[in-house]
Amino acid sequence: MARLLPMVALALGGAYLAKQLKKNKSDSSTVRESITVKVPVRTAYDQWTQFEEFPSFMDSVHEVRQLDDKRLHWKADVFGKAVEWDAEIVEQIPDRRIAWRSITGKPNSGAVKFESLPGSRCRIELSMAYTPEGLLETAGDAMGAVRAEARGNLQRFKEMIESRGSETGAWRGTIKSGDRPTTH
Repeated sequence: MARLLPMVALALGGAYLAKQLKKNKSDSSTVRESITVKVPVRTAYDQWTQFEEFPSFMDSVHEVRQLDDKRLHWKADVFGKAVEWDAEIVEQIPDRRIAWRSITGKPNSGAVKFESLPGSRCRIELSMAYTPEGLLETAGDAMGAVRAEARGNLQRFKEMIESRGSETGAWRGTIKSGDRPTTH
């Protein structure tokens, strides 16, 4: 009986993984995670606009270079493989939302929403859409690896901003879909 239990667990896990792989074979996947931080919404938003500091709280991100007000160049590991891509900010509303889409490399898009809460707190909600490529990425996606990483990244952001209590910089410009950035 002691040997049977691990085999049953492995078989059930394999069946679940096979079902997820079939379901997600060519579809894009989405992740949505949120966290409440004990800083005002402006502080959280302003820190989030410091894109080049993302490697300090995003585990697999090695570098983010801001090319201009709308474009970023990313270097990261995706399931152990080094990748690079450019992303474009398609919408940015101070203290409310930042949305992006990749324009080269790995297909991905998403948004980060900021909601003010009572007591100088705010809620940050991250949503991402991406298309896993290959068996390893598809299997990792089916097992929730991207969701777990997103949750961990938000937790590290929370710890960083709460321990500092203030942002290291800010970009208060507005970007609307199809528009040029404007600054306030």
